Amino acid sequence: MSSQSTATPSPEPRPGQPAPDFTGLTTDGATLGLADLRGAPLVLYFYPRDNTPGCTTEARDFQAALPAFEAAGAQVVGVSNDDATSHRKFCDKQGIEFPLIADTDRSISQAFNVLRMKNMFGKRFEGIERSTFLIDADGVIRQAWRKVKVPGHVEAVLEAVKAL
Repeated sequence: MSSQSTATPSPEPRPGQPAPDFTGLTTDGATLGLADLRGAPLVLYFYPRDNTPGCTTEARDFQAALPAFEAAGAQVVGVSNDDATSHRKFCDKQGIEFPLIADTDRSISQAFNVLRMKNMFGKRFEGIERSTFLIDADGVIRQAWRKVKVPGHVEAVLEAVKAL
């Protein structure tokens, strides 16, 4: 009986490890995956839901800093469990120009171990814990932020990108 499996991603991907491979549908209907994003640093951020106050602020903050991320050679991609139609409406309403991936089957969220049990109004449900991963051009995780608080987060990620 072997405890090793090459098909199962690490339960919690950590800095220094290869990022879990993923593919998902984006706001423009295209399929986007880790292999498509190699060659430049990637900021992959997970957020709970489109059109909620914290998620809207975080997306707007990433959008406002997008020119600085691009100047540093980095790409920004957001992921939530909302569908592509919801993402498109969210992007149109908020002026978001970077891709959002619709992880409706939760496979990407599971691979990055960002799903947690939550309580809202007495109801328990599984949802995304706000998290961000900085992945280098070779697909290796360089930094991970979990239980993210929105204020100041984008600035901290940008500084980490500049330090690569």
